[in-house]
Amino acid sequence: MAKKNSTKMQTNILNLLKESPGVPFSKKTISHHLEIRKYEYNLFNNSLIQLVKAGKLIHIKDRQYAYPQKSRKLTGELRTVRAGYGFVDVEGEEVDVFVAQPNLNTAFDRDIVEVQLYAASRGKRQEGFVKKVIRRFREHIVGTYHRSEYYSYVVPDDPKIYRDITVKSGQDKNAQDGQKVLVHFDRWERDQHNPEGTIVEVLGNPGDPGVDVISVAYSFNLPVHFPESIEKEAGNYTEFSKKDLSGRQDLRHLICFTVDPVDAKDFDDAVSLERLPNGHRLLGVHIADVSHYVQQDSPLDKEALRRGTSVYLVDRVVPMLPEHLSNELCSLQQGKDRLAYSCFMEFDEALDVVDYRIVTSVINSNRRFNYQEVQDIIDGRINNELAPILKEMDKLRADLTRKRFETGGIDFETPEVRFILDKNGFPQEIIPKERHNSNRMIEEFMLAANQTVARHIRNISPQKNALLPFIYRVHEKPDETKMKRFFEFLTAMEIPFKPAVRVTSKYFQKLLTSIKGTKEEIIIEEVALRSMMKAVYSSKNIGHFGLGFKDYTHFTSPIRRYPDLTVHRLLKLYSKNERKRPQGLRNLLKKIADQSTRMERLAMEAERASVKLKQTEFISRHLGETYKGLVSGVVAFGIFVELEHIFTEGMIPIEELNDDFYIYDEKTYALIGRETDKVIRLGDEVVVKVESVDLEQKKIQFVLLENLSDDGTRAQRWNEKAAQNKKRRRRRKK
Repeated sequence: MAKKNSTKMQTNILNLLKESPGVPFSKKTISHHLEIRKYEYNLFNNSLIQLVKAGKLIHIKDRQYAYPQKSRKLTGELRTVRAGYGFVDVEGEEVDVFVAQPNLNTAFDRDIVEVQLYAASRGKRQEGFVKKVIRRFREHIVGTYHRSEYYSYVVPDDPKIYRDITVKSGQDKNAQDGQKVLVHFDRWERDQHNPEGTIVEVLGNPGDPGVDVISVAYSFNLPVHFPESIEKEAGNYTEFSKKDLSGRQDLRHLICFTVDPVDAKDFDDAVSLERLPNGHRLLGVHIADVSHYVQQDSPLDKEALRRGTSVYLVDRVVPMLPEHLSNELCSLQQGKDRLAYSCFMEFDEALDVVDYRIVTSVINSNRRFNYQEVQDIIDGRINNELAPILKEMDKLRADLTRKRFETGGIDFETPEVRFILDKNGFPQEIIPKERHNSNRMIEEFMLAANQTVARHIRNISPQKNALLPFIYRVHEKPDETKMKRFFEFLTAMEIPFKPAVRVTSKYFQKLLTSIKGTKEEIIIEEVALRSMMKAVYSSKNIGHFGLGFKDYTHFTSPIRRYPDLTVHRLLKLYSKNERKRPQGLRNLLKKIADQSTRMERLAMEAERASVKLKQTEFISRHLGETYKGLVSGVVAFGIFVELEHIFTEGMIPIEELNDDFYIYDEKTYALIGRETDKVIRLGDEVVVKVESVDLEQKKIQFVLLENLSDDGTRAQRWNEKAAQNKKRRRRRKK
């Protein structure tokens, strides 16, 4: 009888909600429509639960339910935030699909999922729930092992992995309570239970040398080790033979050299410069010919594509290619014959490339320089036989940079830091990385080569508007909404600027040049950078806004970037003048571009996480100390401060600002005291004290001691401006 009543109740609920598929109904509304009496309420409530479990209804949030819209199932990548909810990035959809925390089902951050829309768009936002996980991002999860009296479990390091992983008896690899472990993600079939896993590696105790950084690598699912079969395949490659030189230009007589960081091991670019009889300058950029060794579709090639890029963590590199290739056979080592791809560019007095050639070659680097050495030679602090060429190169660098900025290139120099670690891997010092003209020289030459190669594809394409299949590095124009926010920010910062009718890269460069040397420069550049679209790889050439280039690609780093390796292969294919191209080439290039973009972003996140980790460790030994810093973020729940010189960010919760009740003004990026009219805004120079550090969550908390930017007149000026705005609004109403 009870079963019969339950079936009838479920049928009644379904019939009601079926009339408006996708539209959410509250529990109260459903019970009202069905005229549920008090004694029936338990049956009604249980029926809703059973229908959700069976997938016949969707439980949204706040006691709301909907009948699913079967026609609106979408697939995409789930990205969650610390607060618990997430968004599914669906290809071809303009707006991401919002997924509330109760509707994540058994999905974790970065999983590829099928999401079911449960309602029509509310404004621009679509909402849905995860129907199923199509592909897991993670095979392994890193975390801290705990053993209780009855069971064992792993607490993941990544807060986005919001459920503990249970470990069955005998599958713990004898891990001790509190140790860092790597657990294989076995299964998670129902969200009512915790996921299950097997410990595959005990990483060590949290304080052991290197455990912290390797934990970061594993938490981003980075392939720390190469499979044995891949190492073996790479090891089979040997030095090239005379036969391999057939068809290559022999440039071993050419004076060329590499310039890299002092600790670099893989040298994938060398440069040369000559004065031609006509007075023009001939710049040569010579790139390691990785495509000679890594054959397309080989297991090694597939592994390189899977990795997409090398990842540079604080104390180690997770390379795209095994060391035998990246650091030895392909690396342009001093005094050794190496196969290369050479791009020669002839610059006239106006710095136009009037001629170029792109050829396979063999070179022999005369010297391995580091950036500081080259800068010392350019400045005359060190004598060297190559000094005349280096000084001529520096002059070309200055000329190319000037022209690029004049024609619309944007100058972004985001600060970076390096760490001095002790034998246990603990940071003793945080030192800002110096950027010399020697760094800029190599960057400028690589930009020129990348642009020339992309232009070459346009030149050899049968039709200028129907380019040959290729991979480009593209950067879209800024989004109008983000630009509006950026201009509001400049107004709030009281930065004088001329509003643009149409935002161009040239306009942006002039604006940023106007704030050079000011104390707000770093903050404004960071906000400007956030306002930009992200550069990506694409099989469609839409240009590069940030550089101001119509044509641009990545050709210069095939040891550490897969798109560059692909570009080399395409250049070889098109040099044969064959009309017939591999079937499905455009689709293949799109897949390569998408994978490369995805892995590049993952690498950047992992690199930032390893830096944040070491910054937090460093600050943990400086509790109670005071620092100068800049307000780098203002939100409703507090302010973020970036410490001077070491670029370490921490937070001051709004409840710790106890001298007043502060109100968040979103338009002006400021907190304003209700009683005192004190103003704390983005870019303010402040003095803070280190209050606390949470190493596990990588969180730093400060106490505000002084706002150096507030000279006592700010509140008055702020009120005057507010009064003026009020008058303007009154005039408009009249």
